Amino acid sequence: MKQQSLSSQGVFEKYGRKSRRELFLDEMEQVVPWSALEALVRPHYAKAGKGGQPVGLAIMLRTYFVQQWFNLSDPGVEEALYESAALRRFVGVDLGIAPAPDETTILRFRHLLERHELGGLMLDAVNVHLDARGIRIATGTIVDATILHAPSSTQNASGERDPAMHQTRKGNQWYFGLKAHIGVDARKGIVHSVATSAASVADCHMLPELLHGQERKVWGDGGYQGQTDAIQEAAPKAQDMTCKRTKFKNYVDELQKKKNRSKSRVRAKVEHPFRILKRIFGFDKVRYRGIAKNHHRLCANFALVNLYLHRKRLAVLGQ
Repeated sequence: MKQQSLSSQGVFEKYGRKSRRELFLDEMEQVVPWSALEALVRPHYAKAGKGGQPVGLAIMLRTYFVQQWFNLSDPGVEEALYESAALRRFVGVDLGIAPAPDETTILRFRHLLERHELGGLMLDAVNVHLDARGIRIATGTIVDATILHAPSSTQNASGERDPAMHQTRKGNQWYFGLKAHIGVDARKGIVHSVATSAASVADCHMLPELLHGQERKVWGDGGYQGQTDAIQEAAPKAQDMTCKRTKFKNYVDELQKKKNRSKSRVRAKVEHPFRILKRIFGFDKVRYRGIAKNHHRLCANFALVNLYLHRKRLAVLGQ
């Protein structure tokens, strides 16, 4: 039994109930494969020696996940740990024994994960964990991309916008930032592939990176039409199910329009991970400069998105 000091105990109140945050943390405590993820990071984490003792790996990993779930900056998550008893209980911080990890420690841990490219490995580990529970990646993939905004202001130390980000036009609106490209399993809706590019890169250019090679069918919107050869090269047995053009100069192809509508019913699953990423986790704007750091954050976030979808599936089944 884990020892707790008096500072970690709640006050003696007669009434109370768990908040939505506490319920969310309780559910994620059950679905996250903590041991597998800790084993992934442990070979790269600092070992205890004669000097100052490192913060426990379990505490740092949970702090990192809290940072992603609630879209907090490094100083923001440190402050949240001091403000919220629910977050401290989840992370395992007891202020009667030791302080919460400070923002510099949190930043160094994040840089450690980025340096060893552990975000993508976390996504793979989570998918292996889900596969063991019967949520397997099948032979159909849905591909799509979304734009994440970056600051367009030049009011900064360098006096320029992030050179890795670019602008693009969608309809009549211009956007500046990057694109998150994902490949989603057509049956279970879980993310198995992530790619990141500047916003100006066309969706179809990243298509081969989103396929695992065993597909029988590949779905995508009109941005992926004309990519049959690229699909065949990446997945030789795959059938091109992307939406095709319906409007021409003198007529509208009603038959193709009907086919596109039928394909869209399958394609709708790809929007669920984007909704969770942007609306639940709050990741609709980039926090870091450059593609690499944001790609790492996206991989880690989509690993958590898959676990969130698993948690929702368990809730529906009443488990």
